[in-house]
Amino acid sequence: MANDTIAAIATARGVAALAIIRISGPNAIDIAGSCFSGADLAKAPSHTVHVGSFEGIGGQDVDQVVVTVFRSPRSVTGEDVVEVSCHGGDFTQQEVLRSLLDHGARLALPGEFTQRAFFNGKIDLAQAEAVADLIHAHSSLAQRVSLAQLHGRYSRHIEEVRAKLLETCSLIELELDFSEEDVEFADRERLARLLDETSEFLQRLLGSAHLGTLIRDGVRVVIGGRPNAGKSTLLNALLGTDRAIVSDIPGTTRDEIEAETEIEGLRFRFVDTAGLREASDVIEAEGVKRTHRAIERSQMLLYVHDVTKGLDEGERRFLDEMARRHPELVVIRVGNKSDLSMNGAARSEDDLKISALQAQHEPDALSELRDILVERARGGVSESDASQIVTNERHRQHLQRAADAIRDARAHIDSASGDVLSIDLRQALNELGSITGEVTTEDILGEIFSRFCIGK
Repeated sequence: MANDTIAAIATARGVAALAIIRISGPNAIDIAGSCFSGADLAKAPSHTVHVGSFEGIGGQDVDQVVVTVFRSPRSVTGEDVVEVSCHGGDFTQQEVLRSLLDHGARLALPGEFTQRAFFNGKIDLAQAEAVADLIHAHSSLAQRVSLAQLHGRYSRHIEEVRAKLLETCSLIELELDFSEEDVEFADRERLARLLDETSEFLQRLLGSAHLGTLIRDGVRVVIGGRPNAGKSTLLNALLGTDRAIVSDIPGTTRDEIEAETEIEGLRFRFVDTAGLREASDVIEAEGVKRTHRAIERSQMLLYVHDVTKGLDEGERRFLDEMARRHPELVVIRVGNKSDLSMNGAARSEDDLKISALQAQHEPDALSELRDILVERARGGVSESDASQIVTNERHRQHLQRAADAIRDARAHIDSASGDVLSIDLRQALNELGSITGEVTTEDILGEIFSRFCIGK
């Protein structure tokens, strides 16, 4: 592969102002130069831009293009790289690509540009995965976390811990070479402090994984409650638009209505559902069943009830059942229609009292509810340092196994021999190294980069 020169369209297909075709490899400049007239690319310095004509198969003029030359090792992949910017018509960009392939390049595999950057030491494996996360980021917080990881701050935290463990592990293994002299190179008290600090660091990262999943996938919130409790009105108020039909007729909402919005950097996916009651017809009954299924697939239940009536016994039984069947489900009770209530239900029973009708005209009226949603989603985890939030499931698994190994080493520090401690520390080192790519296999790399798009 190192001897191949690859090419691919790096921008989305379709009609646009511009499209970029990227070429990387030992013959990238020669191949691009054989299709380009306007400057001798073979003599072009690195990081220079040239305007000229691009020739297609058979020598016909395809487009006027801008060509940028990046010479090894000062390029994104560490190889010679050429980027051709042409007009964004689908036919034009395909003709440019065909010409490059006809002159000796081959079509890049998914993620191959990023993979070459990893192999050539331009980025580590965690940074490579952050490239894909950044491309697919759907919220400002997801973008911020991915960017922090792409800049290498997350990897530096991992490598700092790994370097300290590696030094200590080396001293313990040195003791094994001098076992007959009964010498101790690794101070056990210092090792105990290091293991405690490492365990605290790993637990902090693992504690962020739930928030990381919500940052990556979004927070799914079901809006549930009795018919006419104001669920659809609340959905419209949260979104700032008339997404759901609002009516005084009970049972208006028969199917799930889903819409997204961002609150303080987190993407929330609100699902308006059919009112929970004994259904009067088959269609409404199916809607109620779908409400229950929607709750099972969600992280939060925003339970809305009419504050002028309070929670009835059926609603209390339902909420108790949810707490028993889904203990991980976050339930937020909202007493709606406070504008119609003189005193309403006790605040201790609800997280909040609101008027969804008024909130449609006064967006700030739901600021406290938005704060509660974000607070419950975070679960006490701060996102002030975006580089210490774990959004990758593969990383979480390696961190958990590293934490288990550190725990075992700490338990054995006074009683176990040096070879047992060495095994535990080596296990932790391998798990942490697997995150950044210091320790890896072709199978792991193939799985990771196969999920990338072609051209990245």
